Amino acid sequence: MKGKYLLIVLLLLAASPTRAQQHELGFFAGGSYYIGDINPSMHFAQTQPALGLLYRYNINYRWAIRLHGMYGSLTSSDAKVKYNEARNLSFKSPLLEIGTQIELSYYRFKIGSDKDNFSPYLFAGFSFFKFKPMGELNGEWYNLQALGTEGQGTTAYPDRQPYSLAGLSIPMGMGMKIGLGGSTVLGFEWGLRKTFTDYIDDVSTTYANPTVLASQNTSTAAYLADPSVSQEMEKTGYQRGNSNNNDWYSFAGMTLTFKIKDKSNSCPGVNRSKGNWLKKQWQKMKMEPSPSFL
Repeated sequence: MKGKYLLIVLLLLAASPTRAQQHELGFFAGGSYYIGDINPSMHFAQTQPALGLLYRYNINYRWAIRLHGMYGSLTSSDAKVKYNEARNLSFKSPLLEIGTQIELSYYRFKIGSDKDNFSPYLFAGFSFFKFKPMGELNGEWYNLQALGTEGQGTTAYPDRQPYSLAGLSIPMGMGMKIGLGGSTVLGFEWGLRKTFTDYIDDVSTTYANPTVLASQNTSTAAYLADPSVSQEMEKTGYQRGNSNNNDWYSFAGMTLTFKIKDKSNSCPGVNRSKGNWLKKQWQKMKMEPSPSFL
């Protein structure tokens, strides 16, 4: 019985005109960057161009659900960030993200409203992402994961297995949106992604033995594992990265979305045609004479 009452309440809420359900479709344009072992704290350092597509479903005036696909790239270099210049590590990686998030507007917001047409918002969600760290040597770029630069795939380091090039992340961030006219929304947002991998940059643990890398992997793997100026110094077992902290990445930029028109566009969240039909049937019943029985 309680379940029946709950269903009735949910249906009433879904049909309520004050819920202002609206759909948007648009795109994202901005940049992407990375935080990790090569760049521990400098936000927006070496930001790369990024693009995306998004769909937003406005549940009511404050809550919305968003689906998106983002594409960008990440890069960082010890020589440019200057956090650990002598180490001289660097990488670049393409980045593809498909995710969903829930957004909470600080003020009431409705597309097409002259009054409720601006609001900051917060968001959080989860995403699936793919990456592929690459290292450069003599003008050529190499797949670092396949090289096993920290000893992955060698008999000397059986506990170090090749890492996955895909994973899950948790987006979180903030933005603001502005209604333009009756169907357009301009937004600006910045979101960080917490990941569960420490290998977006191919750097995590300690230096592997270069002789093992050269003999069981390749000489290219041995060089890209330690491109420092002081390569003559034996670094086997010394810290190369910090495995206690996973990597992060970020998307920041502008969104431009357009309201999708539907049959209930004149009053979002309510199907007026059905309501008018029910009203007519009720009036018809009242006008018909009551049956008489002999």
